[in-house]
Amino acid sequence: MTTPSVPVAAPTPSAAATTRRRATRSRLLLVALGGAALLSGLDAALVRLEVWAPVASVRVGDVHGQVMVLGFLGTLISLERAQSLGRAWAYLAPALFGAGALALISPAPLLLGQLLHVEAGLLFLGVYVALWRRAPRPLVAVQVLAAVLALGGAVVALLVDVPSALPWLAGFVVVTIAAERAELASLVMGPRADRWILGLAAALTLAALAALVLPPVGTRLFGLALLATAAWLVAHDVVRRQLRLGGQRRYLAAALLAGYVNLAVAGTVLAVFGLPGAKGPYDVVVHGVFLGFAVSMVMAHAPVILPAVLGRPLPYRPVLWVPLVLLHAGLLVRFTGALADLTVLWQAGGVVTVVAMLVFLLTAVTLVVRG
Repeated sequence: MTTPSVPVAAPTPSAAATTRRRATRSRLLLVALGGAALLSGLDAALVRLEVWAPVASVRVGDVHGQVMVLGFLGTLISLERAQSLGRAWAYLAPALFGAGALALISPAPLLLGQLLHVEAGLLFLGVYVALWRRAPRPLVAVQVLAAVLALGGAVVALLVDVPSALPWLAGFVVVTIAAERAELASLVMGPRADRWILGLAAALTLAALAALVLPPVGTRLFGLALLATAAWLVAHDVVRRQLRLGGQRRYLAAALLAGYVNLAVAGTVLAVFGLPGAKGPYDVVVHGVFLGFAVSMVMAHAPVILPAVLGRPLPYRPVLWVPLVLLHAGLLVRFTGALADLTVLWQAGGVVTVVAMLVFLLTAVTLVVRG
């Protein structure tokens, strides 16, 4: 007599696996929100260049800086930090940074987007304070200062204007990236790197505050602090050694070195002219920091940072050199046109930088999907 077979239920995914998939989908949505801010910011860049743009709106051009810095970079940076903290509430910071950028370019009152960015800055600072309580180290204190600068930039943009918020927003980006480099290259930079970065971050923060109270002096001090930061990074980072190597290490070193050079140029111009009223020097300062330095750092670290955020690999391929070279070639043309007051050259260089970022975005998406 045989025993009748009993159907066995198919194994169900574990609760932990389901939770991981949901978390990955949520992160992808936030990355998409940052991508939407990036595309909006690039459209705004074309508007400001006075060339053809898909959405030719004066308002979009006016909010270009805040959309790119707090909307795009703020979303990605706060998303990475939220993932490090591992608390659900921390993901509200990147959500609000991205939502604020979209509100700024929408028909809604500008005040809505600006307030969303202030709220995002408060939450972002809360994330870093929580990380500090978990690990009270100098490098985490540096990141707390970066969040203070981001919040200060959002508040100054709300209460004064975006040009006055420039040192705060630049400080947020520079301090964040410098801390990231000190963390990734800690073996090369040595045990004193944390203290050096903390000192430079404090100098940038105090200079940003001085620029708000006494602009002619404070902005020059901020320029000197930028120059000192760039010089320290060049002297202590791995760029000079890795340029002799091949593959991803040479790509990383080239992107880092190009970014440090742009930061040094921006700091020098700011130290000499203060916050320039003239179009040419102002363009060099703004785009030297936020394109030449910040975007170059994004391109450099994408194969390392994005897999941790997305949960999918972004393998290095030589094609990544294309957007990097386009970016810095475009900046060279743009800065030449801006300083020589050659509008056509300035516009051409600006368009090339926009194309470089679009090429990088498409390349990264393709490599992630195929990877």
